[in-house]
Amino acid sequence: MLAAYASRPEASRGRLHSEDESAFRSCFQRDRDRIIHASAFRRLKHKTQVFIEHEGDYFRTRLTHSIEVAQVARTIARTLGLDTDLTEAVALAHDLGHPPFGHTGEEALADLMAPYGGFDHNAQAIRIVTSLERHYAEFDGLNLTWETLEGLAKHNGPVAPLRGDGPVAPPVPYALAEYDARHDLELHTHASAEAQVAALSDDIAYNSHDLHDGLRAELFSTDELAEMPLLSGCFAEVDRRYPGLNYYRRRHEALRRFFGLLVEDVIAEAQARLARLGAQSAADVRHAPGPVARFSDPVWRDLQVIRDFLFHRMYRAPPVVAMRADVTEVIRALFPLYMGRPDLLPKQWRKDVAEAQGETALARIVADYIAGMTDRFAIQSHARLVLGQPAPTPLPLSSGHL
Repeated sequence: MLAAYASRPEASRGRLHSEDESAFRSCFQRDRDRIIHASAFRRLKHKTQVFIEHEGDYFRTRLTHSIEVAQVARTIARTLGLDTDLTEAVALAHDLGHPPFGHTGEEALADLMAPYGGFDHNAQAIRIVTSLERHYAEFDGLNLTWETLEGLAKHNGPVAPLRGDGPVAPPVPYALAEYDARHDLELHTHASAEAQVAALSDDIAYNSHDLHDGLRAELFSTDELAEMPLLSGCFAEVDRRYPGLNYYRRRHEALRRFFGLLVEDVIAEAQARLARLGAQSAADVRHAPGPVARFSDPVWRDLQVIRDFLFHRMYRAPPVVAMRADVTEVIRALFPLYMGRPDLLPKQWRKDVAEAQGETALARIVADYIAGMTDRFAIQSHARLVLGQPAPTPLPLSSGHL
């Protein structure tokens, strides 16, 4: 049973290109399924979360991260009476626009694209699902519903204030602005409750699994975590219930409880906020004065301590910083190479190059191509084209193609 404030598939605002409805799947189910079958989704298995994907078989990749986000999002959405298919679609697609090497690759590409409108992975996800996935006979992209596209665009909150209202906002990324001009996503409002849940599930997933991965990489110790807010209570509960538990099982049980604590906090806070709002429709959620899905203030404050710890001890750990420098150079070398030699792009990209008018149009094609690369394809391309070395492993012909 869906709550009054849930998004309803039968009330969807539809797709940019009209299609016949499925006899046995809702429109949001079809969106989720199209995302799972997309080329960009498959490539996430070889894209960085924190560690380069070849550094260890146990570290999270963008694909395993996205699956974990979807699992959390389904749980919260079901408890709140939301549409789980829409929630899962946004969760699975939220990182499709990430370039190789995670946020390091994004920062490098954003810097290179600054003269051409910039680069933003959230906006790039919109570009992928509305244009760059080219498999269907009648349209480019996946032709997702308005609600799923809105969720991708605004899952972190409104992108722009009402025209003429409020403070001056940063420019809307070109990839998002171009699509919004064709299909108004109402960038000044909040997203649906489903998309907000997907965004909070992203926070829950990475704050939890980055602790797992940091421990496995031996960047910090279990004892250090056991002294931190939120986590200290989780370790204490495990020690009371399982005295003398094996080291690895102890930390797994504690982090499992931390994960559950975050989920339960978001559910309780969302229930309280929705009750205060008295929302009777999805529109009420979109026009609410603030988000309906978020952490409680005490948990948010404690979580900031853990985030700061992860930033200094993991994201800026010496081996990770060294890796960041290396992979930044890969992106910085490939971009000008393709700008000067667009003939090096694969054959199916050259038609777009031939139709490009001006340097900005070419730069956006090059950025699309590089952003679509996996970690390994970017490293192999750099070795082959920049360093003049043979690729370290057989170079797949399709790894970097959209």
